[in-house]
Amino acid sequence: MPVSRTAGPTTPRSGLVVVALCFLTIVFDGYDLIVYGSAVPSLLAEPGWDLGPAQAGAIGSYALAGMLIGALGAGAVTDAIGRRRIMLVGITWFSVLMVACAFAPSPGALGLLRFLAGLGLGGVIPSAIALTVEYAPRGRRQLYNALMFAGYSVGGVLAAVLALLLAADHGWRPLLAIGAAPLVVVLPLAWRFLPESVGYLLAKGRDDEAAALAARYGVDLSALREERAAAADTAGPKALFRRGALAATVLFGAASFCGLLLVYGLNTWLPQIMRQAGYPLGSALTFLLVLNVGAVVGAVVASLLADRFGPKPVTVAAFLLATACLVVLSQRVDTGLLLVAVAVAGLGSVGTQILVNGYVAVHHPAAVRATAFGWALGVGRAGAIVGPLFGGWVLASGIGFEWNFYGFAVPALAGALLIALVPRRRGDGPAAVPSGHVTGATTTGTTTTGTTETAGTTKEETTA
Repeated sequence: MPVSRTAGPTTPRSGLVVVALCFLTIVFDGYDLIVYGSAVPSLLAEPGWDLGPAQAGAIGSYALAGMLIGALGAGAVTDAIGRRRIMLVGITWFSVLMVACAFAPSPGALGLLRFLAGLGLGGVIPSAIALTVEYAPRGRRQLYNALMFAGYSVGGVLAAVLALLLAADHGWRPLLAIGAAPLVVVLPLAWRFLPESVGYLLAKGRDDEAAALAARYGVDLSALREERAAAADTAGPKALFRRGALAATVLFGAASFCGLLLVYGLNTWLPQIMRQAGYPLGSALTFLLVLNVGAVVGAVVASLLADRFGPKPVTVAAFLLATACLVVLSQRVDTGLLLVAVAVAGLGSVGTQILVNGYVAVHHPAAVRATAFGWALGVGRAGAIVGPLFGGWVLASGIGFEWNFYGFAVPALAGALLIALVPRRRGDGPAAVPSGHVTGATTTGTTTTGTTETAGTTKEETTA
């Protein structure tokens, strides 16, 4: 059987090339989502649009609704055309749609185009995870998956920096147009260097091509076959709702709802909330920059603490830190203290959701772990959609900027209580999960983390 073009010549090649390409894709995925929060102050001032906070919040949610549909639909489409093609089509799709968003003639058109862009943004995530886990060095798969997903917050940092440079003088349209950069930065590199998934080739019976890729990139083909067989033998969703598992299933889903509401609500509305509090546009955008820097650093620190003390107490503490920092942000205190509070809130939003996912990984037995992720993150995606809507509603009510932070403090406190109520299991204690695994299980969509879980043998599989 002839070897496909994706197998390439026999020259050995590092799998880190694949990880780097997936990282770049997620950077722009994060940029395209978070840049909307940077653009909101300019959108609200757009001449002739008469856009209010409630409508702006709805537009922010449309992309997230598209992401949910894209992530769910990607699994079925991937079975037909493969992960490489999904990545190439998804990158092209969301890049072109971001250009279209930059030229939107009305709020309604912008909302529709953001929804369509979300389909592509959500579609690339499952394939990015699967390819990263397959091609990362064996024994460090979860670590590299975590580093790859740091691209989301790196994209947020990029969005805030570019907004600081462009928004005041040029408005929101150039910020969205920059979302087309993957067409010239990522797509040519992915076309040239991104291989097909070895697992996909095995599933299609293309064993010779799979073997050629595995040899070239150092993939353990026999281990991958075993992992696929184990994944096909899972217990199914009913196991999550049986006696003894039901409470944790419901609580994890509700906690993910709270966590993703915070992530997307704050990233959408923080600049406008700070403007309402009296800060100029540049200073307000600085708060968004600090939020995402805090998310990157905080996620790593929180993962190390979860290794040492166990995921449950660290996750509860992170939610409580978010609650306290949001209350601090509601007060008129020194700017330096506010910046510290925003940075810690980055840990308490993005970092906390990462911890929730890591807790799910060790709490459930390996046979139902992928299904448990699908449930928790599926419910969580509803929170992601609600977050921008919720922030817009609070702003539109005109009850004062401090109530925006009080409003987000409520789900943060609820998340702490929900995690505290999760029944303890043997795998909940210290050192149950490698730090890379905790951070690797980030906000992806219902089909993605299951791929992550079945793609590597990690220590929690013996403890959960």
